[in-house]
Amino acid sequence: METRFAHAYIKGTDSMPRKTSVVASLVRDRYVSDAVVILEHTPRRAARAVLKAVESANANLLNKYPSMDSKTVRISRISVTAGTRIRRYVPASRGRALPFEKVSSNIFVEVAGEEKAKKSAEKKVEKADSKKEAKENK
Repeated sequence: METRFAHAYIKGTDSMPRKTSVVASLVRDRYVSDAVVILEHTPRRAARAVLKAVESANANLLNKYPSMDSKTVRISRISVTAGTRIRRYVPASRGRALPFEKVSSNIFVEVAGEEKAKKSAEKKVEKADSKKEAKENK
């Protein structure tokens, strides 16, 4: 069995990187099935974005390698970095405008999984060997 990797990178989610990284740390180094359950029950806004990234990386892995065993898929890496900051203004008293920044974050998820062992080829070889032995014994 060989370990295979796939990743997903979601850019520009509308949440602060510090708040998103708290959610990401909940599911770091877990199985994808467990991570999905945890994120669905996490009452934070950033959990939806992290869930989307985890499910996307899982789908990328299963589509790229159809012989993948879905039970062995784990989150091998997950990181949250600062995204672009958009400058905006908010109205203030006396006709003024005060600047503020809309902060975004980027979420990177890498999943790893084991491919299923190919049993059909091994069984055919064993059956052929046992048939040869049976013929030799007669």
